[in-house]
Amino acid sequence: MRALFVGGVVDNSELDLDGPQPPLHYPEDTGGGTSRYRLRQVGLRGEGEVVYAVYGAPDVSDDFVEQVAGERDYARRFDARPQTVH
Repeated sequence: MRALFVGGVVDNSELDLDGPQPPLHYPEDTGGGTSRYRLRQVGLRGEGEVVYAVYGAPDVSDDFVEQVAGERDYARRFDARPQTVH
């Protein structure tokens, strides 16, 4: 699965994640109280396989993340259907 980032210092960066489900925060545990990126959207294919995860910086709204994900057309790129994560 591919992790995609919106906002913050790693805006528009990507990396591969292992496992069937993405973590709620990235990085999962900073240990230093540092703000983490939060999972905002996943892209699903077939019977619910997660093929991408969109993480938003702590200082950006859910609406902004969804707008940027739409502009970057992640759903088409990964041939998946987007689902908002609450």
